[in-house]
Amino acid sequence: MNTKRIAIVLGALLSAGMAMAQTGDQAQAQSGSQSTQEMKPHRQMDPAKQAKHLGKKLGLSRDQVAQIQPILVDRRQQMQTLRADTSLAPQNRRAKIQSIMQDSEAKIEALLNDTQKQQFEQMLQERRAHHETRPQGL
Repeated sequence: MNTKRIAIVLGALLSAGMAMAQTGDQAQAQSGSQSTQEMKPHRQMDPAKQAKHLGKKLGLSRDQVAQIQPILVDRRQQMQTLRADTSLAPQNRRAKIQSIMQDSEAKIEALLNDTQKQQFEQMLQERRAHHETRPQGL
């Protein structure tokens, strides 16, 4: 049950990024005068809370949680920068989102022991499966 919740949270993060990429492109086509805040329909999870949540789910030490938090902060900043870049084509935006996510996942995984890596991989697989089963446009 808790693993499912993590998968949903992680899936929501990826989905939100992709949805924002698509929303940004649609909004740009309709009107270039809308502010970034008007195009932001989702709530971003606080990196500190994300790190703490991962810590609980994966049984991480305080040191591991402290090392993961800057990775999540960096990912959030990269995603915000990406959303603000209206010059990217949707295909390029999606590719950059995937690259940012893969990079942060690899950095997190590097901090984990073998058992934690297995649990983390399971969470990611569940997130991806959940994302793939969602209808397009959500």
